[in-house]
Amino acid sequence: MRSSSIFTAAACLVLPIAGSAQSNAKKSAAIDWRAFDKYVEQAAHDWHVPALAIAVVKDDSLVFAKGYGVIEIGKPARADEHTRFAIGSTTKAMTSVALGMLVDEGKLHWDDRVIDHLPEFRMYDPYVTRELTVRDLLTHRTGLPGTDLFWVGPWKYSLTDMIQRLRYVKPESSFRSEWDYQNVMYAIGGTLIERISGMPWETFVRTRIFTPLGMNETEPLVSLIEGKPNVAVPHAERNDTVRVVPIRSTDAIAPAGSVWSSVSDMSKWMRFILDSGRVGSQRLLKPETFRELIAPQIRAPMEEYPALRLAKPNFFSYGLGWFIQDYRGQAVWMHTGSIDGMCALIGLMPDKRMGVYVLENLDHAEIRHGLMYSAFDLYDGGASRDWSKDLHELFASLRPARPQMAGGARPETHPSLPLEKYVGTYVDSTYGSIQITMSNGALQVQAGELTGQRLEPVEYEMFRTQPSAGGRAPLSLTFVPDGAGNVMAVRLFGVTFPKVRAGGRR
Repeated sequence: MRSSSIFTAAACLVLPIAGSAQSNAKKSAAIDWRAFDKYVEQAAHDWHVPALAIAVVKDDSLVFAKGYGVIEIGKPARADEHTRFAIGSTTKAMTSVALGMLVDEGKLHWDDRVIDHLPEFRMYDPYVTRELTVRDLLTHRTGLPGTDLFWVGPWKYSLTDMIQRLRYVKPESSFRSEWDYQNVMYAIGGTLIERISGMPWETFVRTRIFTPLGMNETEPLVSLIEGKPNVAVPHAERNDTVRVVPIRSTDAIAPAGSVWSSVSDMSKWMRFILDSGRVGSQRLLKPETFRELIAPQIRAPMEEYPALRLAKPNFFSYGLGWFIQDYRGQAVWMHTGSIDGMCALIGLMPDKRMGVYVLENLDHAEIRHGLMYSAFDLYDGGASRDWSKDLHELFASLRPARPQMAGGARPETHPSLPLEKYVGTYVDSTYGSIQITMSNGALQVQAGELTGQRLEPVEYEMFRTQPSAGGRAPLSLTFVPDGAGNVMAVRLFGVTFPKVRAGGRR
């Protein structure tokens, strides 16, 4: 895979710190950036990433920025450091900074109760409704399971609808006891910004963050990226082949992950964070407010991030839009971002005042972690391991094996019940209803944008929709037999929809 654009060394000097520029330039010059460039190019090739862009900052400088590959497979346009990708959940730290600005103005406090600013807010447990704070919204400790089915499911609820339906979501753990990733809570954080400031979230972050930082290649909403130049196209592996997939809009939960940007612009964001919320001599966040953002608030589960098996941190926590861990005795502020066909990663070493940002247009291309640690190693005596190779082997070992028959054929499996047994209406009080009908000897699903789609049997009680013309991946539905020859429920995205029996009972 050939790369495009040039990389910069000790260039783009901004955010100056007195007395440091000369020594930092020497340190950066001592690093073999050409070897790093070749390593990144090879890693992108080995992980089959169509386009990848990476930026490294040190102190007041952008020391490396480059794009690799093509923005759409099969087309000639090359990626560079100005190519825009979805940054996914690395948006969350921007929402936290925006809320911090309101804290600085005395209009909000981290431990304000959400209901005092958003009276219509309700949770399943009245105690949680009364006590849940802004800090709780940002630390994934509400006790709720993930509720992404609100916006990725077939019904496409608005945020207003989501807030109304949250009261029906049963908690999975007790309040503030466990970490469970929650995009909708960050979206509610954006609603607080609008209620308090009078500006929609997207206007606030553009006016108060992007403009002062000079982030002119950054858009706060997916809808605003349409028609813009130099935009990466999302891809995913389908049957071991990398294919184009449609852009997934996250605008319904924009404050949780809708920003699109380039590594050139995100290098400005990294330098802003490394300088504790300052742009040059201008401070956008008070020091005490900034410290709250990166203070550990709750233990995060290492097992959900397999790359940590190789990095072996002593701790892994979550702050306000940041994971906080250690690597080789150094504190690290990190966050991933993933959305259909795109992924991102930001990693900062505050004590070394360096950071790395990676953008890719391939779904969950986990070389992003390897490139972060490889960049960290450059400032710790040079490369110590082949992160690309080791991570590739790790993730290959975690991939479930496909059942095979003699000769390599996949075994035939069939539904355990006659198809008419799956017909019926399945209802969940939070998300709505799914109706399964029969037409021309095949099952069909009737639910929002899935209405009329045929269901194909996959294995036993698992069925899937047909791939859409636009390349959207099929959705899987798994039915739940009752052990007596009938079906009692269907599962979609991990949510169980009980079947409505005769007379309207479930």
